Amino acid sequence: MGELIERRRRAGFVGREREKALFRGNFDTEPDDERHRFVFHVVGNAGVGKTTLVRELQETADRLGAVTAYVDEDVNSVPEAMAAISARFARRGHALKALDRQLTTYRQRCHEAELSLVADQPDASPSPGSMALAQAGLIGASMLPVVGALTGAVDPARVARRADELRAALSARFHSPEDVQLVLDPLKVLTPVLVAELDRVAAEAPWLALFFDTYERTAPFLDIWLRDLITGARYGALPGNAVLTLAGQRRLDPACWADVAELIEELPLQPFTEPETRRLLSAKGIVDEPVVQDVLRLSGGLPVLVTTLAAKPGEPSTAGATAVDRFLKWENDPARRAAALACALPRRLNEDVFIAATGEPAGLFGWLRTLPFVSEGDGHAKYHDVVRDPMLRLQRTDSPRRWREAHQGLAETFAGWRASAATGLDPEGLWRDPHWRELREEELYHLLCADPRGALPTALAGGADACKEGPAVARRWARTLAAAGHDTDAELLRQWATDCLDALGDEERGVVRVLGLLLARGGLDVEGQVRALDARSFHHRVAERYDESHADCARMIDLAPGDWRGWFDRGLTHRLLGAWDEALADFARAAELRPDTPRIIRELGEAHYGAGRPSDALRELDRALALDPSDAAALASRAAAHEALGRPREALADVDLALDIRPDYRWALHRRAHVLRGLGDTEGALRDLTRAEALKPDDPWTLGERGETYRYAGRYEEAIAAYDRAIALDPGYAWAFGSRAMAHDALGRTEEALADLARAVELKPDYVWALVRRAEILARLGDTAGRFAALDRAVGVAPGDSWARWMRADALEEAGRHEEALADLDRAVEAGGERAENWRMRGFVLYRARRYEEAAADLDRALELAPDNAAALSTRASIHERHGRVEEALADLNRAVELDGGDVWALIVRSSLRERTGDVEGGLADRVRAAELAPDDARVLTLAGEGHRRAGRHEQAIAFFDRAIGLAPDSYWAVGSRGQALRALGRHEAALADLDRAEALAPDKAWIVAERGAVHQDRRRYHDARRELDRAVAMDPSAGYVHERRALFHRATGRLPDALADLDRCLELGHETAWAHRALATVQLLLGRPDEALAALADVPDHALGSEAHRRAGRLDIARGEAELLSAEDPGAGAPLLAMAVSRIEGLSAAAGHWRAAGLTHPLIAACSLGEWSHADDLLAGFLTAAPPWDELARTAHTLAELLQCPGADPDELEPRLRRVEAARDAFDADR
Repeated sequence: MGELIERRRRAGFVGREREKALFRGNFDTEPDDERHRFVFHVVGNAGVGKTTLVRELQETADRLGAVTAYVDEDVNSVPEAMAAISARFARRGHALKALDRQLTTYRQRCHEAELSLVADQPDASPSPGSMALAQAGLIGASMLPVVGALTGAVDPARVARRADELRAALSARFHSPEDVQLVLDPLKVLTPVLVAELDRVAAEAPWLALFFDTYERTAPFLDIWLRDLITGARYGALPGNAVLTLAGQRRLDPACWADVAELIEELPLQPFTEPETRRLLSAKGIVDEPVVQDVLRLSGGLPVLVTTLAAKPGEPSTAGATAVDRFLKWENDPARRAAALACALPRRLNEDVFIAATGEPAGLFGWLRTLPFVSEGDGHAKYHDVVRDPMLRLQRTDSPRRWREAHQGLAETFAGWRASAATGLDPEGLWRDPHWRELREEELYHLLCADPRGALPTALAGGADACKEGPAVARRWARTLAAAGHDTDAELLRQWATDCLDALGDEERGVVRVLGLLLARGGLDVEGQVRALDARSFHHRVAERYDESHADCARMIDLAPGDWRGWFDRGLTHRLLGAWDEALADFARAAELRPDTPRIIRELGEAHYGAGRPSDALRELDRALALDPSDAAALASRAAAHEALGRPREALADVDLALDIRPDYRWALHRRAHVLRGLGDTEGALRDLTRAEALKPDDPWTLGERGETYRYAGRYEEAIAAYDRAIALDPGYAWAFGSRAMAHDALGRTEEALADLARAVELKPDYVWALVRRAEILARLGDTAGRFAALDRAVGVAPGDSWARWMRADALEEAGRHEEALADLDRAVEAGGERAENWRMRGFVLYRARRYEEAAADLDRALELAPDNAAALSTRASIHERHGRVEEALADLNRAVELDGGDVWALIVRSSLRERTGDVEGGLADRVRAAELAPDDARVLTLAGEGHRRAGRHEQAIAFFDRAIGLAPDSYWAVGSRGQALRALGRHEAALADLDRAEALAPDKAWIVAERGAVHQDRRRYHDARRELDRAVAMDPSAGYVHERRALFHRATGRLPDALADLDRCLELGHETAWAHRALATVQLLLGRPDEALAALADVPDHALGSEAHRRAGRLDIARGEAELLSAEDPGAGAPLLAMAVSRIEGLSAAAGHWRAAGLTHPLIAACSLGEWSHADDLLAGFLTAAPPWDELARTAHTLAELLQCPGADPDELEPRLRRVEAARDAFDADR
């Protein structure tokens, strides 16, 4: 019906021909024509017909094919204006979906801002911009009496550091870093999206026409934004085929619009001239001259009054009557007349409000909507102010009692509706709900109209809640005060409204200023003051003014120590300042005052996580989620805690659930991608990032994470391409430069890597991570001075950064400057002796300096202060291991891994201990887990590869070594270890290539040379093998491994005395003593000394060697017993030994079954034992053709000779074959 009514009114539009012609003609000129105007400004007094003309101009633009949008005083902020434009465009078939998504995110982020976290990075120094803001904030705070004492106590650098960290924290809590900007500077993020969307629509339509009505009310917040849109200087230019029309009671502010005045066409409106008024009346059929004269006198030419009087011409009125008097007098129906008066009281009308105001049936509302002074818009009707104002004045002055009762009745009606609307809403966030908020505003309006002075305290108290929701809601509340002040002629209300609206003109601090007014002279009770302080503290935190936020929290606690809000707010502020202990104490107190509140408990968990206590964080987040299982943010945070504890599967389950609850939760998509990346599921991680990018295309953060995923997978070129795109979108993205540097470094492009790190530090001079990475590359290049310069700078910009200090201490320790390394940590211990981490770090450096007793004392102290410090337990375990206390070491490590499954070092140390105690699979599992947790740590990947190599899983080992080399191409350890794995697979050429490269990288590493000798040995190039092995021993005579390798070579080539000498040296050095004893026993058996072999096995029992030694010594029953024990443990290994023992005792025929079982591992000997001579000859020929080493020939000869001693042996068949093996043994050339 509303559209039909409006269409009929426009059909009867008369006048304003010049204005319409100018507007219409503008669409006949091209945008590049100097005559074309981009802005029309309709200006004139109330009632002069501005809105009617704007509607007519909009209809004209519609007819010309333009896509149009209409905005009026219903909007209270620029984002609301954008939302109105988007809604209007959608109705015309041109949805601005990208803008709608951003606006939805904006509204969500504004409500979530208080939940923002501190980044879990180490402390960092501030960016220059944040430093300036922090100092400005502190200076401003000093002017306020409530914060003076705190200002001097807060270091601007610390505040600014936390300002940077808040941005990172909000990026984690919110969907992306850009979401943070939505809260801090929404126009900077939203407006370019609007411009891009308008560009898209402009390509599909001949014109865009935007209309801004009642501009005198919206200009305070739209002026600069629209001006910047038109000039294109800040957000990008509007499309050339866009035309804006502004309509208001005042001329445009020259301070804002003077520079673009040539683009604007002023359309000043005056009241209708007498000919225009007569023409309109004539169109309505009113030509009776006395009536026409009466309308001319009463309307003053104001179109709304001319139209109203034309609807009820009647007879000329008496002198002194007004147009409203005339209208009411000549309405013959008393019910209609009463309804017209009663419906002037509400500011907005719908059918429900009509019934509440009049008590009449709804059918009469249809009549009311046809009246000339009633306009339609967005689901409600309203009176024109020119008519409504005198109607209100008439009722207020005629009967003040009825006036109060009527407004009181309407207030009660709106209060009832408001109470119903609150059902299911968060009691602390009612002002966020648009429907509830509108009902509350109307309730307050009518309360103020009924009793301006008496209702003011209630209205001011509500202002604190409105202000917490931001300037748009605060402006609506202030306009409610202004409307009530105007309509009641109450100076007190007008003054409050003027002061508040003036304050809200300051977009940055306007809300804070209004809250200051409420606190200073609002007469608020304690509850009202707490609410105002709570709101102001919140806005200070979001704006990174932590000192002012802290002061407001202190005032809340002083006012109401038993109210949880002050403690909770102060906990948030402490957390943002990195004061973890203070934050935890405040949150704990808030939880005591308001038990079982999920939000408080969640913040406890977040604070524990930020303090580096993921186990405690997990406990609290479990509690929070037990109370509110649908909290997606808590689930995502618990996922982070699980990941920190080394529980990626649990983390994955939590982010999956968070995304089930909020499918568009981009931060959760990023978190899941991170978890999947750690699990090696690169494709799964990329799928999640693709989803995140679909939600927000061309997002630098998502592209950076995509690059990181490629980098972790070793796909460095793709990583660099992704980082390039991120940097193109955000040239100031320091993190992307730093990560791209690592990809370049992995490809061996050291210069590019250093250039990227330099750019990262240039963009963010306090970028500790980039400085430390630069130091690492410079160290690899041998630039010691450059390395220390970078580390000194890192410590200088972030003196409290434990990681930077650790890295510098590590470099100092490596350079032999142990005392300087310890000096960093001595200072930390002196400054904070009750902090376990300081003791732990110093203990670690002392451990690295091999000052084990002092290290143990520091670690014991750290564990006294924090018994669950996993890192301290890990380091102490290493000391236990050094002193041979394996059980104590394993106990510490098991506890450390239980506390922090993400402690890579603990897993690595435990893997070695497990392998030493025979738990090879457990050790390997630890190494694999460590690699999952540190997928970009080349050392950890190399250790994982070593675990697989030692377990005989060489292909898997090579895969880990490849990843390590991708991250650290110059890692001699990874390259050399890959060479060892390749040797084991018989890929000798590739193995030598790796070992040659490893030796070039580390010419002083004897084990690499020894491994080259082993490759030559495998290739039967014994002369070259001996040369390399002798060179390795000469390089490092104290290296047990090189003696081990040479011992194996001497044994293989028959130099048994030399083998014994190298094995004795291994035992002297304590190298692999169990292996060395068994190797000694093997050599003694080859020398025919079974008793000496048994002596070597005294401390390392071995059933296989023991069985052979006893058999050679003639103790056949003992040999058989040993073989049976081995068969019970390992049937495959025990079968040939048991077969030989039974053959010696009972004869070959009795052992036939055992020999068949041994055929898999000893086919030649089994064939000879079973009399399968033809098959035996084939096997023997193959054996001898392969040119086996001397020790294999000798062992085979020994075994065949022993078969001759068995009952039932056939000497005629065995002896010729034995002689062939002996001949090959005796002919062996060890120098070939």
